[in-house]
Amino acid sequence: MNRFAAFIKKEFRHILRDRRTVLILFGMPVVQVLLFGFVLSNEIKNAAIAVLDPSNDAESIALTNKLVSSGYFRLEKTLNTTAELEPAFRTGHIKMAVVFPPDFAASQDDNTREAPATVQLIGDASDPNTATTLINYANAVIADYQLEKAGAAPGVPVVRAETRMRYNPEQKAVFNFVPGVMTLILMLVSAMMTSITIAREKELGTMEVLLVSPLKPIHIILGKTTPYLVLTLINAAVIVMLGLLVFGMPMRGSILLLAGECVLYMFVALSLGIFISTRAKDQMGAMFMSALGLLMPTMLLSGFIFPRESMPQVLQAIGVIIPATWFNPVIKGIMIKGVGLDVLWKETLIMVAMALFFLALSMRNFKDRL
Repeated sequence: MNRFAAFIKKEFRHILRDRRTVLILFGMPVVQVLLFGFVLSNEIKNAAIAVLDPSNDAESIALTNKLVSSGYFRLEKTLNTTAELEPAFRTGHIKMAVVFPPDFAASQDDNTREAPATVQLIGDASDPNTATTLINYANAVIADYQLEKAGAAPGVPVVRAETRMRYNPEQKAVFNFVPGVMTLILMLVSAMMTSITIAREKELGTMEVLLVSPLKPIHIILGKTTPYLVLTLINAAVIVMLGLLVFGMPMRGSILLLAGECVLYMFVALSLGIFISTRAKDQMGAMFMSALGLLMPTMLLSGFIFPRESMPQVLQAIGVIIPATWFNPVIKGIMIKGVGLDVLWKETLIMVAMALFFLALSMRNFKDRL
């Protein structure tokens, strides 16, 4: 028993001396509990909305203030004409629009009212879950407004909400699922497989053979990553075709622009994979860094599954540096909304900057780390 106890004590010391093992045992559970605790919420706060209020009377202003003060909405734009609705939705600046009739206050006059005043709620259903949640929030606020105006007495309602869903009237969940899965798969295949492949060469000692060959380091990197770029592009094409033919996804924008944006995103993912491989000592380290640094943030913080508006400010700030945060709206914008580079230029430039930054960082570390 003494020998057995000594053996167990030795194993404890071995585990506790390995920082990576300790991080996996204690760090990952803490990170996962905190992330899931803050992120796993269907509640949405401070969602950007636009208001079109041609009446601009005391009642419409009161209802607008009630919507904003609820904490669920943030007034992003005040529109003047219905022609401004489409550009506001296409650019992705708003999640919902509230349209008042020209005579909102007059239609609530008890002496002349024959029908309730109609307020139109228009949701951006390219993300059907978020749109449905926001519409429900707005209906609840309007119902509370009616109770304040008319009390609980029976009769004709003061206000009636009319709901419309843009881009996805049937509210198909696949409109959110297909772009999200594409974002996740492209990141996994491009970044994780690239980092593991280069790390395996280092672990087996075959990277030194490549380094003494006539090939330059940039040629070695490109040679290692090009097959994954091609295979990932094929994966992207298969996902898009399945979405179009099987699930009825629309393709309202340019398919060439979509292909170009996919290649750019894959280039960002490949540069991240190369950077991880320069920091990892072996395949397990590369896999751990890829899973913790790319897989979980892409799933939880990019807005693929959970709305970013519901997250704490710290997690929203972390989500900004995740490539999927910028690629997901690009796919939805091209396929569902039919927008072009005139709208998506900001997201495109950010992904270009990310790719160049991580590629330059990887090239600087390449010779020192291998």
